[in-house]
Amino acid sequence: MRITLEQFKTTLAAINSPVEIANFCRKTVLHGTPHVFEGRENDFFDFRSRIAQNFGISFHEVLITGSGQLGFSPHKNTMFSLDSDIDVALVSEKLFEEFIEIARSYQMQLRRARRSITEHEQQMYHQFLEYSVLGWIRPDKLPTSFQVSLAKNGWFEFFKSISYERSEVGNYKVNGGVFRSYRHLELYTISGIQSVRETLTLSELKP
Repeated sequence: MRITLEQFKTTLAAINSPVEIANFCRKTVLHGTPHVFEGRENDFFDFRSRIAQNFGISFHEVLITGSGQLGFSPHKNTMFSLDSDIDVALVSEKLFEEFIEIARSYQMQLRRARRSITEHEQQMYHQFLEYSVLGWIRPDKLPTSFQVSLAKNGWFEFFKSISYERSEVGNYKVNGGVFRSYRHLELYTISGIQSVRETLTLSELKP
């Protein structure tokens, strides 16, 4: 039986040590068949294989995170619905380095003043650099002028092609993010779980 939102919050409130929080994160967020594919393991296999084949990475390097995995969002305190997105994590150092190489070229163009960007784009780009240092890349968060280059590489076209009834996952928008390693994915996920724990009320945190 899947864990409910209330059970999730109650269990999270009852644990405290970094080891307990890490294991809770692995068990609930990173392990098992995602909620959106519950009872449809073959479709989940085909969905992962489709993405892995497109990016030339291993089947096991494709995971679903967020409310599509859990069946709810502990961050937003809402249940998974048709308005929810499907967040796909691609765990691949090879793919990560490919994006870093694109960023290097973009940065060189900025240094040589061959490309101008707005203040808003500059803020987004700084965010992108910050996330990259932490070992993850979310291409849809990149500046618009950067996204144009990425679009030529097929990133956005591919995720559009598997969204809204055009793949095994169903009538949802599918987003992708790249993590440098499984360790970086774990650290990102654990950090999110710790943030949720910090938002629990004092009464919820009482043993």
